[in-house]
Formats: sequence, structure tokens, C-alpha cells
Amino acid sequence: MVKLRARCLLVGDAAVGKSALSRVFHSDGSLFQKNYSMTTGVELLTKSVNVPETPDSVEFYIVDSAGKEALVETCEKMWGTPSLLCLVFDLTSEQTFASCSRWMERVRAHCHGLHVPGVLVGNKSDLSGRREVESSVAQEWAQNHSLEYFETSAKDMENCEAPLLCLAQAFHTLYQERREAISNLGVG
Repeated sequence: MVKLRARCLLVGDAAVGKSALSRVFHSDGSLFQKNYSMTTGVELLTKSVNVPETPDSVEFYIVDSAGKEALVETCEKMWGTPSLLCLVFDLTSEQTFASCSRWMERVRAHCHGLHVPGVLVGNKSDLSGRREVESSVAQEWAQNHSLEYFETSAKDMENCEAPLLCLAQAFHTLYQERREAISNLGVG
């Protein structure tokens, strides 16, 4: 049994539901905070997740970063070197989806070319009557940026674990590949 540790960067525009998602995930779906104040810095949550179909686990250090533009530059200094990325937008706001490109550029620049597995999450699927971003468009954007795509509702606590389980699997796979590459160095 292996226990891995991963720093998961949670980014996206303000009010897309990043903190709500992280808290629902952290509480195993038992807590949706109806009253909250906007994140003004970086909040850190930790949670261990069993990697599907293995005896191994990943301990996530979820770095929930403020999305308000005036705060992002300061927050970026606290991101550290992320192992994983969770990019969140609001399905009822075309503008938050359009901002995903800017967020990807910022994260890539911060990571200096380091490959960081990630997911794109369209939150607020419970507001289907107000949807502005179609699943097919978000799915295509995610594929073009080598991300997996998920739709969630933090409010209804639907599908909130799926993105992080996917990230745990991706991180575990990366670990296995690197472990194999290192063991192959000794052969020959």
C-alpha cells in the first residue's frame, strides 16, 4: 500500500463554487454551506482518497484560491508547485467559461512547463434552466487542453467526488509511470 501526497490547485473565477465544491468533497457530501463569504486568499483543505481499484491512496492538499482578479496575483504566490489542477466554471455563466483560457495560461506560466494533470469542472448543474454553456462545448475545450471534464452541483451534492477521484487516479498513474522509469534505469 502506497500513500501519495498531492497539492491540488483549485482555480476559476469568483463565485463559480470552488469553495462549495471543496467543502462538499472534504465533508464526504454532508456539508453544503448556504451562507459563505467569498474567499479572499487561499484556503487549504486536506483529505485522503483511496485510488480506485488499488490498495493505494492520495492525500490531497486542496489549495482553494480566490477567483477575484484583484486577489489572484497575491494568491498565486501561495500556490506552491501544484501536482494537480481543478479548473472550475459556472455552467450558467458564459463569461466564467471564457475565463478558463486565462486561468490555464496563468497556471501553465506558474508551473514553468511542468505537466500537471487536471480536470475542468462545470459547476451549478442544478440550475439547468439558466445554463449558458453546453456540455459538448466544455467537453471539446477540456479535450483541447488535455483535461477531463465533469459537471457537478455542489448545492445538490451531485458528482462532486468524481473530479477528485479522477485526479487521484491520474496522480497515481503518473507515480507508477515514474516509478517504472526509475526502476528501468537500473536494468542493463
